[in-house]
Amino acid sequence: MTCPDKPGQLINWFICSLCVPRVCKLWSSRRPRTRRNLLLGTACAIYLGFLVSQVGRASLQHGQVAEKGPHRSRDTAEASFPEIPLDGTLAPPESQGNGSTLQPNVVYITLRSKRSKPSNIRGTVKPKRRKKHAVASAAPGQEALVGPSLQAADAVAPGYAQGANLAKMGERPWRLVRGPGVRAGGPDFLQPSSRESNIRIYSESAPSWLSKDDIRRMRLLADSTVAGLRPVSSKSGARLLVLEGGAPGAVLRCGPSPCGLLKQPLDMSEVFAFHLDRILGLNRTLPSVSRKAEFIQDGRPCPIILWDASLSPTSNDTHSSVKLTWGTYQQLLKQKCWQNGRVPKPESGCTEIHHHEWSKMALFDFLLQIYNRLDTNCCGFRPRKEDTCVQNGLRPKCDNQGSAALAHIIQRKHDPRHLVFIDNKGFFDRSEDNLNFKLLEGIKEFPASAVSVLKSQHLRQKLLQSLFLDKVYWESQGGRQGIEKLIDVIEHRAKILITYINAHGAKVLPMNE
Repeated sequence: MTCPDKPGQLINWFICSLCVPRVCKLWSSRRPRTRRNLLLGTACAIYLGFLVSQVGRASLQHGQVAEKGPHRSRDTAEASFPEIPLDGTLAPPESQGNGSTLQPNVVYITLRSKRSKPSNIRGTVKPKRRKKHAVASAAPGQEALVGPSLQAADAVAPGYAQGANLAKMGERPWRLVRGPGVRAGGPDFLQPSSRESNIRIYSESAPSWLSKDDIRRMRLLADSTVAGLRPVSSKSGARLLVLEGGAPGAVLRCGPSPCGLLKQPLDMSEVFAFHLDRILGLNRTLPSVSRKAEFIQDGRPCPIILWDASLSPTSNDTHSSVKLTWGTYQQLLKQKCWQNGRVPKPESGCTEIHHHEWSKMALFDFLLQIYNRLDTNCCGFRPRKEDTCVQNGLRPKCDNQGSAALAHIIQRKHDPRHLVFIDNKGFFDRSEDNLNFKLLEGIKEFPASAVSVLKSQHLRQKLLQSLFLDKVYWESQGGRQGIEKLIDVIEHRAKILITYINAHGAKVLPMNE
């Protein structure tokens, strides 16, 4: 005998197994038949009522299934759970009037919709675009530049530019072209081509290593209208741009109006150098951005560097505010001028520059392989034909390195203790076996803030975040793929520098003077 599997059959089988023996026993007993018949009739009535209820319930369920038959094409989950919303929110069980809760005969599930991940550039999230109001252009009759401003520019700005003949390096000479945004019959004007800023900040705040002044100056250089354009000097390839942003009605010259130095497209590494300087915590370079110059032939992106009138006057030969040779520079490193607040003795030969400034410059120049400050004759590496030292015939002078002059050693007039790093054209294509270790010669201490960044494994992330702000530079280098290749070079040189520091027992000190 098989056991029934359905609930109704199980109950019937259970009642039958109990009632049949009882009925037989009562029928064969000696009790009066009237009482026996009463008990038997009662049991049969109860059983009959139970069967009727089971049959009615089964017929009701069968009718509901037949009624839903034409709608079987609907979604399976929706037909099985018609009360479950698809947005992932479920209502609590309904409450009865007596305070109890009605538990429906359904299964509660949560349907989570897939989130579309935003464009993530190392933590930079892109929200809605922000509108930028255009700056009012100046009157056509205003003068672009006057004599005194040109004299000041010639005294300071040549330090920014290189003296190499760019035409020999395959660089086509600049030529002003007439086109959209350039006014005829007066100074050449460049109107902003769009209202959207080329400095893109999609988060609530800029990266912590860039100050508010840095962001303001970057936007000024990238988005302001060009009110005037003049060459800096006859030998330099740079151009001085007068930007609109001064007082209304003022004469357009550097001072009342901000200025920027527009350099050649080959100097695009100046922008990378600015961001690297801020990330390392050195804060010695001037703000620099990349900008497309529609009024220049070919319209290629060029770096534009903030023109700073507070820089000390420079000499014509070395573009330095302090004249030093390699021999005197090595003597200054041994004297440790102004370190720990000690005033140097007159016979020490110290300058007003603090000892820690040389350590910061050496570290910065090594990472970018900038040679035109400490190694103007290219004595520490094998130069190429395109390098300045070869073009100027300085390579043979390496036999007398002690007399080699340092270049681009510049201070501010009001702050002679600190250096300003200008002309920061770096070289990313220099191989490992041709790195210029002469830049590190005589350096016994390195800044702790910069070394900690190099060791923290976050240099790549910070460079991506910082360089992403400059839209024109980012696109000119081939997007993230091109930027990653540049960062690979800097990270590899950083590991070499850390190895050099450990091998030579150099100290890592806080340099916050």
